[in-house]
Amino acid sequence: MKKKLLILLFCIFVISGCSTTHVHGPDTSRHTGTTRTPGHTKAYKIAGKTYRPIASSRGFSQKGLASWYGKKFHGRKTANGETYNMYAMTAAHKTLPLGTWVEVQNLENGRRAVVRVNDRGPFVQGRIIDLSYKAAKALGVVGAGTARVKVVALGKAAKGSPARKKPEKFTPVNYWKGNFTVQVGAFMVKENAGRLRARLSTSFDNAHIQEYSDIRGKFYRVRVGSFDSLDSAERFARRMMTMGADQAFVVAE
Repeated sequence: MKKKLLILLFCIFVISGCSTTHVHGPDTSRHTGTTRTPGHTKAYKIAGKTYRPIASSRGFSQKGLASWYGKKFHGRKTANGETYNMYAMTAAHKTLPLGTWVEVQNLENGRRAVVRVNDRGPFVQGRIIDLSYKAAKALGVVGAGTARVKVVALGKAAKGSPARKKPEKFTPVNYWKGNFTVQVGAFMVKENAGRLRARLSTSFDNAHIQEYSDIRGKFYRVRVGSFDSLDSAERFARRMMTMGADQAFVVAE
C-alpha cells in the first residue's frame, strides 16, 4: 500500500510540479520548519536535518527562518479578520492560535522583538514566521529578506491588557490543540489542484482545496487530513513527506 501511494504521489508532483507555487513571504510565501511538539522526546530527521523536540507541552519554541511581508499586502485582510498593517508589530504563523504573542530573536544579530500573531503563513519550505515590515526592521531582517530566528510563544494578552499593543502580562494557551490539516501543494491552475485532490481522496480523508487570492491572482491550496492535535498532524505530514510530498506542512484552519 505504501509503495503504491509513493508512486502515486511521485507521479502527481512530477506531472504537476511546473504549476505548483507557494504563497506569501517577504513578498511571497510561508511553511512549517522545526515545530517542536509534545510526545516526541526522541530526535528525528527530516530531509537530512535533525530535530530535537521539547518534552514538555507547557511552552512552544522553534528555530528556523523568518521572512517578512510588507507593502504588497498592506491593507489586506489577515486570517483573523483584521486589516494588515505593515507598521504594526504583528506576524503570521501556521499553527499558533491567532492572538498569541511571541518573542522573536534574530540569531544572527541578537536582536529581539515581541509580536502578535494575527495571520497565517509563511507557506514556503523552511520558513517558520512571517514578520510585518516594522517587526522585520526592528530585528534587522528587512535588508537580507530572511534571517535565522528563535520563536518563543508567550501566550495571549492577560485580561485587562490591550489586545493589540504589547501587554505587560500574558495568559498561557494550549498551542498543541486545535483544528489542523496538512498542505501538500498549491497551484495557480485549478484543474491541477483538482486532480491532486481527487487522487489523494482515494486514500486519505478530508482531501480538499482552499482558494486564496492576492495581487498576483488566485491560488488553489491542496490540503488533506483533519487533526485535533499538532502532534498527530506533524506525524502525518512526515508520513506524507516519505511518500513523495516533500513540501508537506501543517497549518491550522
